Amino acid sequence: MNTNREQEPVILASKLVKKYGDFEAVKGVDFNVRPGECFGLLGPNGAGKTSIVRMIYGFSPVTAGTLRIFGEDIMSRPRTIKARMGVVPQDDDLDPALSVRENMIVYAGYFEIRKDVARKRTEEILAFMDLMDKVDEPVENLSGGLKRRLALGRGLINHPDLLLLDEPTTGLDPHARHLVWQRLRRLKEDGATMLLTTHYMDEASQLCDRLIIVFQGKIVEEGQPEVLVKRYLGKEALELGFGHYSDILFSDSEKMIRSRQRMGDELVLFTDHGLELMEKVSEQASRQQISLRYRRLRPSNLEDVFLQLTSESLREDVPMPPDGNQREEIVKNVQNTPA
Repeated sequence: MNTNREQEPVILASKLVKKYGDFEAVKGVDFNVRPGECFGLLGPNGAGKTSIVRMIYGFSPVTAGTLRIFGEDIMSRPRTIKARMGVVPQDDDLDPALSVRENMIVYAGYFEIRKDVARKRTEEILAFMDLMDKVDEPVENLSGGLKRRLALGRGLINHPDLLLLDEPTTGLDPHARHLVWQRLRRLKEDGATMLLTTHYMDEASQLCDRLIIVFQGKIVEEGQPEVLVKRYLGKEALELGFGHYSDILFSDSEKMIRSRQRMGDELVLFTDHGLELMEKVSEQASRQQISLRYRRLRPSNLEDVFLQLTSESLREDVPMPPDGNQREEIVKNVQNTPA
């Protein structure tokens, strides 16, 4: 696995741009995906992540910049490159009239896989996805979770060198999501390279080795999930609920606050001194005659980072990492309101 990670990137994007008419959806992004890793592509709706995925798959042409997949230009060799990819789309495009097995075998035909090979791979993949008891079941009879597992299995039929996962667990209940995560972890253990787009921050934390956060067509941050949490927030988040939002002065505890974020009538303080800060804040609120409906201390997480970087309620003092020239753009792109 270590030698794999030192090889040429599976995906290499340089100054990648996508325009639709006069609208620039992707604004010169740079990133790479290494062999054997799960790479996350996160961002709010309209951030540009779908446009990036469509270019990677060759479904949408690159406007400017370079996009190399397996070392080849996607614009020059789209058919060859796509033959080495597996795709799990966000929308259910399974054929509801066909059985589970038939969906797999028909899809294998698009890759010109011989029928005997397709049948063998279908059996292996359906066993891996725990779908053998459903092989002859029409797809229309399956639950949402079973359909997503089938869609994931179908994306493996050509033994892809790169698996594109576009919101693979959207709409699933927690149990079904965890079952899909189990299969994705096993694929990772076997050395699969995956590109994952998701709205679920816990999913990204669970599965991604590295990720980028895209906002307004630009990459505003990249790195390992746990490193990003430490960089921006500290270990803990103190949630303070107000009946009506009130300004509270933190003169006695300002040094303990790494960052803060206001969400409606709630204020979240990020810190490495959770219990001590909670005590001091309670004293300060009492002295200032500010009523707190609740105080809640919890670990900081990737969702907090995501909100810090993409929320329109960012403070002007959002901490920037020492090498954060690119990150400064986020402050210019959002409307900041003081906490």
